Amino acid sequence: MERARAQALQNVEHVAEGVAAETLPEGKLFEVASAVGDKRLSELTVADTTCGYCAVGCRFDLYSDGEEILAARPTDDENAPVNGISTCVKGKFSYGFVNSDDRLTKPLVRAEDGSFRTASWDEALTRVAEGLGAIKEEHGGEALSLIASSKATNEENYLMGKFARQVLGTNSVDNCNRLCHSSTVAGLAQTYGYGAASVSTEDIEQTDCYLLTGSNTTEAHPVLATRIKQNVRDGADLLVFDPREVQIAEYATQYSRVQPGYDAVWINGITRYIIENDLYDEAFVAERTSGFEDVKASVQEFTPERVEEVTGVPPEEIASAAETLGAADTCVFGWTLGLTEHSHGTENVIAMANLAAITGNLGKPGTGVSPFRGQNNVQGGGGDMGPLPDNFPGYQDIADDEIRAKFEEAWDCDISPEYGHYTTQMFLAAHRGDVRGMYIIGENAALSEPGVNHAEEILRDLDFLVVQDLFHNETAEYADVVLPACSFVEKTGTFTNTDRTVQMVKQVMPPKGDSRSDWEILQDLANRMGRDWNYASSAEIMDEVNALTPLYGGVTHERVDSEGGLQWPCPHEDHPGTKRLYEDAFNTDDGLAHLQGIGFSAPAETPDDEYPFTLTTGRVLYQYHTGTMTHREEGIMQYTPSDFVEIHPDTAAEYGIESGDEVRIRSRRGEIVVPAQVTDRVGPDTVFAPIHFAESAVNRLTDEDHLDPAAATPEYKVSAVSIERVDGHHETADEDEREQPRAAGDD
Repeated sequence: MERARAQALQNVEHVAEGVAAETLPEGKLFEVASAVGDKRLSELTVADTTCGYCAVGCRFDLYSDGEEILAARPTDDENAPVNGISTCVKGKFSYGFVNSDDRLTKPLVRAEDGSFRTASWDEALTRVAEGLGAIKEEHGGEALSLIASSKATNEENYLMGKFARQVLGTNSVDNCNRLCHSSTVAGLAQTYGYGAASVSTEDIEQTDCYLLTGSNTTEAHPVLATRIKQNVRDGADLLVFDPREVQIAEYATQYSRVQPGYDAVWINGITRYIIENDLYDEAFVAERTSGFEDVKASVQEFTPERVEEVTGVPPEEIASAAETLGAADTCVFGWTLGLTEHSHGTENVIAMANLAAITGNLGKPGTGVSPFRGQNNVQGGGGDMGPLPDNFPGYQDIADDEIRAKFEEAWDCDISPEYGHYTTQMFLAAHRGDVRGMYIIGENAALSEPGVNHAEEILRDLDFLVVQDLFHNETAEYADVVLPACSFVEKTGTFTNTDRTVQMVKQVMPPKGDSRSDWEILQDLANRMGRDWNYASSAEIMDEVNALTPLYGGVTHERVDSEGGLQWPCPHEDHPGTKRLYEDAFNTDDGLAHLQGIGFSAPAETPDDEYPFTLTTGRVLYQYHTGTMTHREEGIMQYTPSDFVEIHPDTAAEYGIESGDEVRIRSRRGEIVVPAQVTDRVGPDTVFAPIHFAESAVNRLTDEDHLDPAAATPEYKVSAVSIERVDGHHETADEDEREQPRAAGDD
């Protein structure tokens, strides 16, 4: 074992190494290698763990001397089912946040003069218990809400949901899933029964065809993109539909630029062509689905001419994509937030589910639907564990009397059958005075909520706000108490990745300062508020999860560790887990996929004379979400130090804008000023800006009022805006240097 570890430290095989050589400060790689080489391996702590960035679920060994993370090196393929020896640049190198100078290491409380001062845990938790308790006593538990964390473990998110219902007495508990893939969950649950990916990574690697939309796969999920590109190079077809010519489109058999906000239109256009030309799987439709005639009737309006008029996709491209899908033996349908973050995102997902079903691409090797999840544990912590206003763990409906009775008995409390507020609804309810206190864990709502100006106002006016996080972030500025939490390298538990695989997270270094694991903080606080929690470990929490949650019935820490991961459903301890959903039946009352006709829905806001452009938002490779972790990594910040806006060359010429010019972007909600990147990756009527930077806060431009009616997802991907050059500033920039390049070795 010692020899194997030594060899692992000498190898340079990660796909991220080439990127790091170009982007990290000079000498950084040498320093990392030297730091490890100077330590005797026997002096280091080595733990195989799961990445804390995106939800691909990469596994690797982390090396620590107890003070910092020294290296990340691949584990063996058997224990890294998703990534093998690959990682992206963030999973490989981005651990500077753990020891950042501004890391929270002690609780903070707001002093009488409005400033923050350090406090003991006893004082801080007493203040939290009194502050939340006073609101509950005066206004009832419904006046409180809790935002859970998809960065935290499954076990911790289970306790967040339990804490909300048992201790606070509220069903208003939600998480970042509401702002991203809740439309996916709603759409797939309605059609197939499970609101999750039906595939395993193995299916993604071996399919004959991909249809990807709304997914900047290479930058948002680099390791998964590597798998796709390798398969395409071996002969698989790749169809990409997106408003931007994202990097994965460079590998596409066909790339089609679409107008943002009209995805169901082009999807229905393809479905219509497939049905009209008898390219659908008649046997699968007859034996495994219901509602086909409804779909057939509903797609009739989506003629090639109508599709082109609305989406800009020419008839020949719709026909070509349909023919490719019809001819493929197997296909995987993948998407991310470009499909879901709309006021009609659930309709988009149902349309895609219809298309996958009529082509028979479900329940067989190399087939299925794969919504690529963003945060490391948004599948497990954001959904499976039930920190949701309408579901207990395992997507068990709180309105179901029998299910609710089971949890009332287990948790020794009364639980209302009325659904609580979704995340964005919490802020709207607080504006009305219905919500007066919030407990926000691992979520930077002051940046991530739509309509940031409004969110800031709400946070400022709350009667009581608790923030629990790694850093004193933008949201913590409004808090009454700030509690220091641990990062994923400082605790043990499980994450569930994008293909439903539950994997171990192992502590590799002690908590920084006086920070604590989220579950330990919640337990202490619950006991101060009249409960008797006595969990000795996160493993004990998982035992409670599997006793109450059929999907996780056979999931234990011992099994996950020894078997290298388990995919749910895993109903009992003799069950091997489920690599592929729907092989025999769908998770519906009759076992059939329930197809539904989807009509035409326009975005809530469309361009006009005053706001003539459509703003869409997204990610870049070298940053992560609101930057809480990556903004503290020197090499990453040298590469992508600030926000920008992509503008088409024709549009830029019309407005006198060159790359490097400062550009003011206005919407009906606010304005920001960012430098321009002139590029034909976007169309002439569209502009694009990343989501990662507090300084510009692109969500000052987005809309908090128009939510998806089924999932309450905001419309992040379509905002009507105007643009203008800000006089007096111009920074010459070469377009090729400013565009995000392909990750070296990522192919």
